[in-house]
Amino acid sequence: MPSLDISLPHWAYWVGLIVFPLVAMVLARRPQPQHKTYGLGLGYFILLTGGMLGLHRFYVKNLLGLLFIPVFLAILYANAQGQDARSATSNANNIVRQAERLLDREQDRVTAAEADLPTLRAELIAAQAEEEAGSFALRRVERNVERAEQRLNEGRTRIAEATSDLETARPIALTTLNALAYWNNFAKYAFWVLLAAMAIDVFLLPGLIRRANANLPATPAMSEAEIALKKLEDSERKEDSEWVSPGWSGWIDRLSLFAGEFVSYWAVIAVFVYYFEVITRYVFNSPTNWAHESMYLMFGMQYLIAGSYAMLTESHVRVDIFYAPMRKTNKAWVDLATSVFFFIFAGTLLWTCYIFSFDSIAVPTGNGVVSEWARGNLSFGEMVGSLNLAQWTDPAIRWGEISFNEWEVPLWPMKWVMVIGGLLLVLQGISKIAQDLRTVLKGA
Repeated sequence: MPSLDISLPHWAYWVGLIVFPLVAMVLARRPQPQHKTYGLGLGYFILLTGGMLGLHRFYVKNLLGLLFIPVFLAILYANAQGQDARSATSNANNIVRQAERLLDREQDRVTAAEADLPTLRAELIAAQAEEEAGSFALRRVERNVERAEQRLNEGRTRIAEATSDLETARPIALTTLNALAYWNNFAKYAFWVLLAAMAIDVFLLPGLIRRANANLPATPAMSEAEIALKKLEDSERKEDSEWVSPGWSGWIDRLSLFAGEFVSYWAVIAVFVYYFEVITRYVFNSPTNWAHESMYLMFGMQYLIAGSYAMLTESHVRVDIFYAPMRKTNKAWVDLATSVFFFIFAGTLLWTCYIFSFDSIAVPTGNGVVSEWARGNLSFGEMVGSLNLAQWTDPAIRWGEISFNEWEVPLWPMKWVMVIGGLLLVLQGISKIAQDLRTVLKGA
């Protein structure tokens, strides 16, 4: 299989987190047609993202998409067999290398021992004739002979074992190497078959969309029961705009609604990223070094930014056995009394996030003017005056903390997003107090 080594640029990561939600929000606000039809744009999008599984044909109810699945499964099977063959080849090659190094080392030692042993034995015979039994000189010569014989025997044993390992491992290495080449070619040719089928469907898809739309049944008129059910569902559904309070606090509520909707589309990005990771790992044998880290950092930011939205729409889990039956005015009094605990939490969160964020740009590895300012080496005016294009584009300049893996994504922007999340939460708490005061004053 061809390699697919793609490392996501840091700027592309941030552009995607900002641009994709904005585009999605615009598309979500478009008026929806009454009669649903198949779209060519969506068809090509599915072809691009899920074409290897034939999902574009399933989209238009074409059963020929089933032909894509066994080919795709064959690629996964071939890759799994290739990984096993690669591991077996690596193990066999390691045994061969170790055995060859052992032979090179032990053969020299055995040769030296064989050359020294006759001399040592002659010394032993002479010592036995000249020295008394049990004397120090005799024992020393005897030990030298014993050590030489032991070294010779051990060396010969190791050489025999290494020779046996070579005779066993070399054929295995050759066999597994051939198996690896076979399964790699199998997966490669199956992949080219899928690519060819997808390329053909690029031209066939408009016709498939037209036929699918032509086969759509006419939209039946809704019955009275269906109309009544739809009205009931519409009446029970509370739109986000209905959470906006009147007066000056409304702009805080709208900001929380925007932030919540904005980060909600990040979950869609996660689907595409993890899909890409699965495909690159199991189809191209090229796992990424950025997919997992980029997503858990994104979810951390999403969790904090969406906090104000969850507070506004009362989405947090809470036990309200005594709170729920209360009148609206009494609920407002309870909320005002307990708001002090909320602001202790939210204020601590905001201040702690600010400390973490400021420290993240003051780390010693930061060599940009912003880091110099954070460390107190530059005044704010000097920092602003020193900013230039190189501070933004030079890859050698780091404004602050970065991750420890190969992707080396800057971590300080994520920590400043934590500050934004804490600030939004505090603002939403202020809006909630304003609403409760209105309720208490009006006595509603």
